[in-house]
Amino acid sequence: MKLAAESYPGVTAIALDHRSSKDPEVRLEQMHRAMEDAGAVPERTVLAGSSMGGWVCAQTSAQQRVLGCFLLAPALALPKYPQSSPVIQARFCQIIHGWDDDVVPVFPVLNLARDQSLPALVLPDGHRLENSLERVILEFRHFLEICLQN
Repeated sequence: MKLAAESYPGVTAIALDHRSSKDPEVRLEQMHRAMEDAGAVPERTVLAGSSMGGWVCAQTSAQQRVLGCFLLAPALALPKYPQSSPVIQARFCQIIHGWDDDVVPVFPVLNLARDQSLPALVLPDGHRLENSLERVILEFRHFLEICLQN
């Protein structure tokens, strides 16, 4: 996805490595620091993340309105996560999830999407969406094009 984003003129893509901690709050702080260090303007920033990274993006967008939030199998609506149902305030949002996700159940995420009127695409795939990578990249490119037009 980083390579796809960088193919657009004027786009700077930063991929965060969150492996240093499994703590959602630490990862959220890492996102805030990365945005600050990059001089990111939230209203012109598109966040993308998968699983807990999706939670980080969603939670970030709940705290400050960003341009876009592209979420893959986001760890939302989970009882063990803090603030597991953030109100996503991104101007544009897309959730992609797998029907066969055995890590993050799809139906609570779809309920959250419904409650917040967020678009959601569910594919015949698992948590890592490894059988749908081409489709995910196409959807991401389309999402970026919409964001970049605004």
